[in-house]
Amino acid sequence: MWTFSSDFAEYAKHAEAFLCQRPAANTVALTLLASLRSGMPCADDSYFGWWTENGQVCGAVFRTPPRPLYLADVPPSALVPLAEALRERGTDVPVVSGPVELGEAFLTAWGATSSERRPERLYRLGTLAVPEVPGAGRRADLSDFPLVMSWFQAFADEVGMNGGGDLAELTQRRISHGDVQLWVDGDAPVSVAGVSAEAAGMCRIGPVYTPPSCRRRGYGAAVTAYASQVALTERCQEVVLFTDLNNPTSNAIYQSIGYEPVSDYAHIALEPVP
Repeated sequence: MWTFSSDFAEYAKHAEAFLCQRPAANTVALTLLASLRSGMPCADDSYFGWWTENGQVCGAVFRTPPRPLYLADVPPSALVPLAEALRERGTDVPVVSGPVELGEAFLTAWGATSSERRPERLYRLGTLAVPEVPGAGRRADLSDFPLVMSWFQAFADEVGMNGGGDLAELTQRRISHGDVQLWVDGDAPVSVAGVSAEAAGMCRIGPVYTPPSCRRRGYGAAVTAYASQVALTERCQEVVLFTDLNNPTSNAIYQSIGYEPVSDYAHIALEPVP
């Protein structure tokens, strides 16, 4: 049975323990809860759902518009009931995101086709290999706000992930929480990486962005390694990140500093069947 709530605290009460059983696989769901608890605004039409069998939670989904419907751990048998429950609620699903097999199965359950997919891969850090790159890492402060915000916007534009919301508020909040790490060469920042709040002993790196004029010098690898070390030292025991599978350069970079593939995910745009 699917149960839905607009209250993330109620969702956490029912689903968080289940999600924590597989923190790396459920990094998106757990990081969202950590961010909401730290003050991230939540859209009024957000909803959170959990699937129960024999009195036990064994699946979870959520949507915080304009972001996609996200499938966390969901049994394949729960996908048709999910589609039916969402339709009963009058809920539109323009994009679905999650493990690629679940996304494709939901596409079928929803009775839709898709002409647009963005494949991703989840990586977990094994043994960190710090690259030898000119410069040093440091935590961003509010004096870096204009630059960091412009880089966050450039990253979103480049990967096509403009998710709405107040970018200035997001940037200020992440800097204030110590989430933003910079790589500096000489007197100037040359790359940025975010570190999520800890959730179930895990942090996620992202976004990682190097402006075009500073690329091909190792700065992206350096700032990712620095941010990963900050996470391990200050926040968590496990570090993960997502990459765009259409970008072989970034996948090679992360593997070169110790990240190992875990599983594949996808953002799938849904088109109703005529």
